[in-house]
Amino acid sequence: MACSASGTPSTSPTMFFNATDNASMVPARKRPRRTQSVSSVERESQNSTFAAQYLLHDLPDEVILLVFSYLMEKDLCRVSQVCRRFRSIANDVELWKKLYQSLYEYDVPLFNPEPCRFEFENVSDCEHANPWKESFQQLYRGVHVRQGYQDLKFEGRKVPFFNTIQAALDYADEKGQSLHTEAGDGALIFIHSGTYTGEFLVIDCDVSLIGAAPGNVAESVILDRESESTIMFVEGAKQAYLGHVTLKFSPDVGSTTPHHKHYALEIGENCSPTIDHCIIRSSSVVGSTVCVSGMGANPTIRHCDISDCENVGLYVTDYAQGLYEDNEISRNALAGIWVKNCASPIMRRNHIHHGRDVGVFTFDNGMGYFESCDIHNNRIAGFEVKAGANPTVVNCEIHHGQTGGIYVHENGLGQFLDNKIHSNNFAGVWITSNSNPTIRRNEIYDGQQGGVYIFGEGRGLIEHNDIHGNALAGIQIRTSSDPIVRHNVIHDGQHGGIYVHEKGRGLVEENEVHSNSLAGVWITTGSTPILRRNRIHSGKQVGVYFYDNGHGRLEDNEIFNHMYSGVQIRTGSNPIIRGNKIWGGQNGGVLVYNGGLGLLEQNEIFDNAMAGVWIKTESNPTLKLNKIFDGRDGGICVFSGGKGVLEGNDIFRNAQAGVLISTGSHPILRRNRIFDGQAAGVEITNTATATLEYNEIFNNRFGGLCLASGVHPLLKENRIFSNQDAIEKAVTDGQCLYKISSYTSFPMHDFYRCQTCNTTDRNAICVNCIKVCHAGHTVEFIRHDRFFCDCGAGTLNNQCQLQGEPTQDTDTLYDSAAPVGSHTLMVN
Repeated sequence: MACSASGTPSTSPTMFFNATDNASMVPARKRPRRTQSVSSVERESQNSTFAAQYLLHDLPDEVILLVFSYLMEKDLCRVSQVCRRFRSIANDVELWKKLYQSLYEYDVPLFNPEPCRFEFENVSDCEHANPWKESFQQLYRGVHVRQGYQDLKFEGRKVPFFNTIQAALDYADEKGQSLHTEAGDGALIFIHSGTYTGEFLVIDCDVSLIGAAPGNVAESVILDRESESTIMFVEGAKQAYLGHVTLKFSPDVGSTTPHHKHYALEIGENCSPTIDHCIIRSSSVVGSTVCVSGMGANPTIRHCDISDCENVGLYVTDYAQGLYEDNEISRNALAGIWVKNCASPIMRRNHIHHGRDVGVFTFDNGMGYFESCDIHNNRIAGFEVKAGANPTVVNCEIHHGQTGGIYVHENGLGQFLDNKIHSNNFAGVWITSNSNPTIRRNEIYDGQQGGVYIFGEGRGLIEHNDIHGNALAGIQIRTSSDPIVRHNVIHDGQHGGIYVHEKGRGLVEENEVHSNSLAGVWITTGSTPILRRNRIHSGKQVGVYFYDNGHGRLEDNEIFNHMYSGVQIRTGSNPIIRGNKIWGGQNGGVLVYNGGLGLLEQNEIFDNAMAGVWIKTESNPTLKLNKIFDGRDGGICVFSGGKGVLEGNDIFRNAQAGVLISTGSHPILRRNRIFDGQAAGVEITNTATATLEYNEIFNNRFGGLCLASGVHPLLKENRIFSNQDAIEKAVTDGQCLYKISSYTSFPMHDFYRCQTCNTTDRNAICVNCIKVCHAGHTVEFIRHDRFFCDCGAGTLNNQCQLQGEPTQDTDTLYDSAAPVGSHTLMVN
């Protein structure tokens, strides 16, 4: 009971697939001629009524379904108009699935919801009652390229078949609007399983070409060429579509035909095709696999696999644009992506990895917006910017590069924002040769070398980044580079925080640098950075370390809680250190040694475990208008030939001497106020001397100015007043000096030894113990100097008669403990 397959070609598929359900709508029939007797007519009518009744109501559904399974789609739609029962059976899902897969070959239905968008949808997720029939309706105007089907005829089906893609394109061009899809696309061409070679395909109209095959569609539909481009989109292809095919460009290596300007996929000026779910390959060792070139070139390329090519994967150039999303770009011999010559693509969520060169290369004024891409395991940098290129890279992950993460050079620019840059073999970010990128709000971590490396006159704005866990310095600035480093957190590095060397410069401000294994900031070899308003703290060595002619400015920083001193200056370094707060150093506040210089001005230096400022070994800094206070040792300690000018400082409430000058040193103290100390104001000992002019020394516990034997400083108009003179009072009261000092302080007074008790000149005995504890012994006056009483400390054979229980002594505390110089490693 098959219905006729005839029908005009112009009949809309919607008329077949969406016909109304009305059981009374049966074909009109002419009244038969009265050539038979009445009884015969009545008998025939009765038989017809019985047959219709049986067919409509009594014939089993299984039989009708079997009959319907032999129908094509148009006849199936016609019989569905006969009655409700037929409509129900004709809409059977399995019936349409079998019919659908015989034509389209897809394992799941394909939908065309809008122009240039085709989506497979699982039946279980589909909102349509019969997804296979719905897809049939949307795609039915399609033309099919299926080898061997061109001359076959199917009753109930009006579908054109062709053996070649070009023949299908010619047919679509001839038919024009009549082949346009419901979604508004141009002609739709299905390319079925097979390998199509030798066709020169140039698309200049709004046509959709889509692979049709079971399983992984693109793997089964292959377009291949040996010369010229495999497929080209040119002007006129505004809403063209190519999807679910494999494109190959396989030039003959022995051919003399040049192929460096040919590609697997070429998109030219003034066209905007969509390329979707394609596999794209090229064995050409020149050019690229995909080339998008020219003004107005604006494709959408999504879900494509551009991999294992012997050249560049994707090349966007000459003002081209385009949207490139969710592509796999990997294992290419050259860069995964090139962007050049003012091209400005938008690239989102691409996976760019394991390239044998750089991951993304923007150069010669290339631009582009790169968002949420995963770029990793490329042999060179993950992202390279060169020669005026200025991309924007946002929320990408750039990691495990075999060299660096990001490499900006030769006047490169770029905005790198909110990325994760980690686990690269070299620096996370390299900036050199007058390049000036912006590196902002990135996390840069776990690099096998440094975090950010700026060299060769590089610049850049390095701002609001979290830089941590790198094997070398978090930020390294060298060779006349001059970046701005601002608002970063640089912490927990296996090396130092910021390393500036070889005439490096830079403005480093408002960063937090903490918990690094070596110095928080290193400045060396002629470098002159400016560090302002940073918090540099909790390091395992020095806070800020100037050495080997390191210079620059250190202004308004907080430097605290380092295992060594807060600041160290040595070997010709001459920084300006102004307005800082330096506290909590376990080896003192500031250490200047081995010929160090520097101007320390208006700083607050306090609560350090050793001296607030150490000056030693021919160093000659200038200290002006500082406040040096609440030290757990002395205020300023000058020894081992140290010099320096100390002018206008307030030195107060320190546990040891406000200023201790020792061992051949000769500083100048002018207009300082030295007061409220727990020991002496100024002590000069051990062949040292000094110039003291116009100082005020008052309210210190042990005394104001204490001079050892043989010390003759130059004194001029100093005011020494209201000191507590606790030492003199203790001597007058007959007390052992140890009662005043214990073994933590070193009051200056007469120093004796006892020959009878065989003490050495390292065992000092105070005058009252000589009188009482060593009465009748042979004793010797040594000198007037700093010491605590060993007799009172209980370290001699005789028990002190002026003290209680003995206290453990250590001879190494005869003088204030010497500061420890940093052993920070030098790194090129």
